[in-house]
Amino acid sequence: MRSQPMMVRVVRLLVEGAAMAAFLSAATVAQAAPEPAAAEASATAGQAAPSPSASAAAEGDPAASEEAEKRAFEASLGFRSGKIPVADVAELNVPESFRYIGPADATKVLRAWGNLGGSDTLGMLFPKDLGPFDDNSWAVVITYASDGHVSDEDAEETDFDELLKDMRKGTEEDNEERRKHELATAELIGWAEPPHYDKATHKLYWAKELSFSDSKTHTLNYSIRALGRVGVLELNAVASTSQLRQVKAGMGDVLNFVEFTNGNRYTDYKEGDKTAAYGIAALVAGGVAAKTGLLKGIFLALLAAKKFVIVGIVALFAAVKGFLSRRKGEA
Repeated sequence: MRSQPMMVRVVRLLVEGAAMAAFLSAATVAQAAPEPAAAEASATAGQAAPSPSASAAAEGDPAASEEAEKRAFEASLGFRSGKIPVADVAELNVPESFRYIGPADATKVLRAWGNLGGSDTLGMLFPKDLGPFDDNSWAVVITYASDGHVSDEDAEETDFDELLKDMRKGTEEDNEERRKHELATAELIGWAEPPHYDKATHKLYWAKELSFSDSKTHTLNYSIRALGRVGVLELNAVASTSQLRQVKAGMGDVLNFVEFTNGNRYTDYKEGDKTAAYGIAALVAGGVAAKTGLLKGIFLALLAAKKFVIVGIVALFAAVKGFLSRRKGEA
């Protein structure tokens, strides 16, 4: 059975267009650099000598070459802040402390991390001073589910500790499928942040702690769901559990700069609008994924290791089914 983790690599074949062109251009300049004596003479004449990193890349140093590719890749991304329209129904008012990249660039990043999906992303958010390949990096993947108006009537009566038990059982069942495909098995440790729903803003957030058999570092999944008139804006951050304080503070900011536009807010719902077949509990358990049978191309990310793994669809079905069945029996 394969146990080697799928560590992120910016494979040269995945470095597209501008990134590869930028790197090749840098490499060409480095290869054309003069010999040391000539370089010294050039420097004396006021011309800069080639940098050690460029020389190392030119000489075929794999580490320097990979680092150059990463930086060239990152330089090709269109980072920006300010007001960003999302899915024609919402807006992100991104402050200077964050950087946003659009759908095309987000897909490039996800593919560079080893995920072949990502075509349905609406973009990604990164903390200002962190890039996709920094060791302590974390990011937020943005998607939108237009499944209809989600009722929040079950928010106050949902026992999230009971829901967690069903989610754990579902994860255990899903591990059988993971083993068949020689994937790392998963364990849902518990809530890193219990689910909270703000009935005034119609925003839901929670965080899960998970562990995977091929990693010693526990993974933090921090999720925000902003409910709109006929859909849900989904923002998912993934990092190591050691970053909980940092991610929690950052996601608190994200929670505040995500808003639906006029006519698309939760309170704009009118009779006859499309309604979703699930509520708050199913959102936490993964109702959108369970309903569609996929995560719209986005897989559960282990950002701490810069890799993606397939989300447990079986686990999501089992958790929602178990919880709703028990609720029905109690009623």
